[in-house]
This record gives sequence, structure tokens and C-alpha cells, in this order.
Amino acid sequence: MFGNPLYPTYQTFLALGIAAVICGALMPLWIRILRFEGIGQQVRADGPQRHLVKQGTPTMGGVVILVAVAITCLLMADLSIELVAVLLATVATGLLGLVDDVTSVTHGRSLGLTPHAKMIGLTLICVAFCLVAVNFCGVIPEVRFPGGLVIDLSSIMTVFTVGDRVYYIPWLYLVFTWLLIVGLSNAVNLTDGLDGLAGGTSMIAMLIMAAIAFLHGNPDLAIFGAACAGACLGFLWFNCYPASIFMGDTGSLALGAGFACMAVVTNSEIVSLIIGGLFIIETLSVMIQVVSFKLTGKRVFLMAPIHHHFEKLGWAETKVVIRFWIVSAAFGALGLALFFQLG
Repeated sequence: MFGNPLYPTYQTFLALGIAAVICGALMPLWIRILRFEGIGQQVRADGPQRHLVKQGTPTMGGVVILVAVAITCLLMADLSIELVAVLLATVATGLLGLVDDVTSVTHGRSLGLTPHAKMIGLTLICVAFCLVAVNFCGVIPEVRFPGGLVIDLSSIMTVFTVGDRVYYIPWLYLVFTWLLIVGLSNAVNLTDGLDGLAGGTSMIAMLIMAAIAFLHGNPDLAIFGAACAGACLGFLWFNCYPASIFMGDTGSLALGAGFACMAVVTNSEIVSLIIGGLFIIETLSVMIQVVSFKLTGKRVFLMAPIHHHFEKLGWAETKVVIRFWIVSAAFGALGLALFFQLG
């Protein structure tokens, strides 16, 4: 571990800077490699017409984000079971996104893996992480709400013994964790539609989660959150409008999963939904659009996700992104405040 572990706040901020530098230093080389190999983004055919100029822009910037996060954690943090579990789940989800990105590029379309295949992969990651969190990280299978309400999800439990150790499978909490991780990973993925949008909002959310991990008494997990925020910061240098590279599913799915996993380990699952409020809004806009069109044949939004709706209204892409950053920061501040009200 670099730095002085007696000053965990210093360690956390140093981790942010190191991850930003690593990501910023490696990204130009990665962009050149992707351009040389002809690996570029496949723009959705039904998207805004002005986005067609982005066709062929290098994607899979999430690879460098994950490399920066992993190196920073190895350098700056003690490899506690909580950190290893969250890091492995994040990297595994990123690898799933990488397969999705590669499939998309190979087939020359913006779809990638089938929803069924992606869901199977996410489910396996979620189940493995939840069981490790409960049996090795001391996570209690309950959901805490601001104000003191606590819902116990351990009522349906399978208990079995292997050797001298007892293991638990809390089925209700397993389903809840699955919904949280799958939901947030896909929510961040849906948010990744404008230059700098997913990177900036993920940076804000991860900064707040780093603070929560620190307050929860887990400095190693705080370093992970800070590293994710720092990697996003370094990535934004190249992803701001007009973007030189996109993070792809490799980055967006991984960041969403990492965000959700941190919430599980810090017992802040409900608060995380407030912190990630913008991601939730993006997801709800898609759901509302689909349901409305199927039931009435009419669309509620000019285009979904909702960031495209504002583009259709005539907002410049940079205006949408910056205003969404502001909204994300407001949700983050509210979520951090509510964290102190947890039971």
C-alpha cells in the first residue's frame, strides 16, 4: 500500500488522483489501437440524426477504466474480502460488457449480445456476489430505509454446513440484490448515450459512494469508489464533446454493477437509488415509453431515454450533459444526507 494508512482520507483522495492519471495516460494509446484495428461505435439507426457523425468512434474505453481501477486498488488498498468481492464483481460485469461490445463491432450493429445471454451472465455474477457478501463480508440480509425502518429479508433462508462452516442462502435478499445490481448496471448503460453523460454522472455517484463507504468504516471500499471516480475523471478528458472514445458496455455495465455492489456491502441499497436517481429516471423514461406505445400507440417522450427527448426539443448535447450532471449532483447530495438517517 502506498501512502500512509494512518490517514485514510489522504489515501482515498490519492487513489482518485492515481486512477485519473493512469486512465488519462493509457487512453491515448488505447484509442490509437482501436483506430488501427477499426473498432468503432455502431450508432443506433433510430437515434438522433446528428449522432450519425459518431459512427466509427472508438469504443470500449471501459477497458482502460477497469485497468485504472484495478491497478489503483492493488497499489492503494488492503485486499479485504469486501474490496475483492466488489472489485471482482465489477470486473466480471465489465468482461460481460466487453463481450457485448466485441459482438456489436463484429456484427456491425448496435445490439451486441442478446438480452437473454446478457441476463444469464448478470444473474450468475449477482448470485455469486450476494452469497459472498452474506457469508464472508458480514452483510445482513435486510433493507434499511431513511428514518429507521428496517425490512428483514432473511425469513426464507436455506442453511447448510460444509465442514465446520455454516453457509446461508437468503432467497428474498438474493432476489432483491439481483434486482438492484441488474437494474443499476442496465440503468447506467441506458444513460450512456451522450458524450460525457455516463462518465460524469458515474463519477459523481462513485464519489458519494466512496464517502458512504468511508463513513461506514470501510476505507478500502472507499478507495475503490474513489478509484472509479478518478478513472471516470481521466476518461472524461477524452469523452467530452466531441468524444474521441466511448466507454461502451464494458464501462457502463461495470460502473453500474460496482455502484450497486458498494451499496450492498455498505447496507445503503435504498439510499443508492436516491444517489443514482438520474439513472433511475433514464430507465423509467424507457419503461414509460414502451408501455405507453404498446397500450395506446402514443409516445410520452419525443425519444427515449430521456436525454434524447431534450435533444429533440432543441437542446445542445453539451447543455443536456451539464444539466444532467447538475441533477445527478443534487441527487447525490440528497442521498448522502439520507444516509445519516438509516436505521
